[in-house]
Amino acid sequence: MENLLKLRKLYEGANVFPQEILNWIDDGNLWNLWVPKAFGGLELSLSEGLTRLKELAKMDASLGWTITLCSGANYFIGNLQPSKAREIFKGKDFNPCLGGSGGVFGTAEIVDDHYRISGQWRYATGAPYLTHFTLNAEIVENGIQLRNNDGSPRVQSFVIPKEAVQIIPDWNTMGLKATATHSFAVDAYRAHKSCSFSYNDCYLPHPIFKIPFALFADLTLWVNYIGIAKNLLEEASTVIAKGRLQALEDTILESDYKLFLYASQIEKTINAEKVFEVHYTEEIHHAAVISVKEISRNIIEVYPSLGVKASTMGNRLNQIFCDYFTATQHHIFTRK
Repeated sequence: MENLLKLRKLYEGANVFPQEILNWIDDGNLWNLWVPKAFGGLELSLSEGLTRLKELAKMDASLGWTITLCSGANYFIGNLQPSKAREIFKGKDFNPCLGGSGGVFGTAEIVDDHYRISGQWRYATGAPYLTHFTLNAEIVENGIQLRNNDGSPRVQSFVIPKEAVQIIPDWNTMGLKATATHSFAVDAYRAHKSCSFSYNDCYLPHPIFKIPFALFADLTLWVNYIGIAKNLLEEASTVIAKGRLQALEDTILESDYKLFLYASQIEKTINAEKVFEVHYTEEIHHAAVISVKEISRNIIEVYPSLGVKASTMGNRLNQIFCDYFTATQHHIFTRK
């Protein structure tokens, strides 16, 4: 982390991470936090991984967010068909970095044992750093959109190489700039059927992959808000008296406690080979949403006391504030 503090000055305010930062990420194998050791990963437990993500988010929001979303896409190794998982992750002289869009913005037409994928997707965190892109597409066969039993469009997830993608540089936000969360387009790319996967199918036995993906996503994003808020609290304490920051500090501590309590419960549930009930996953999502709202409210209440510097572009407080409130626009924490 001390080395990263020195490196941070190389990219503060930059729109992309310089190669030195990417090398630092590779050296720590941070894209592969959740990937099994047999595939070259760190194979961290849920609590270990969340602790690492919180540290990174506290160090720098763009760094923590990018590693969270990309390591979260590498988490799909558990859902990939075994042949595709081996192809992407084994025997490589580089660390694979997956990422993409959770939205359904394109189509995949069945053509023999391939899919012809076309469309344009938004919000691919780390787009310039990715070796593979993930996407969701509606399935079409013989010109007809396939549907599920309930009448909804049939949707499948895919992983394709970066060479199949055209990045559209349209990320122009007030914060999280170096996440480079650009859109991307695919034009009639022929993807073998082994490139398709489903969040509900798991091929690896490791405990981490027994967590429902929606629950995993809630926790990994939630810990980022806590980490970024901790960074803001630390910076703010150099400007105003600690007593005026007590409400924010208390909210962060409570959120931190709740998150890791849930993480411990989840690990115990997996070890006991129990099923995750829907009401439990909904409880955690609700707790995460309320937590982020409370952190946001406390930051907003503190902000007017931080002075003009906190509103000055290039100032650390301003950067953290902008990063935090850009992060809160993720659809998981804005949906009703």
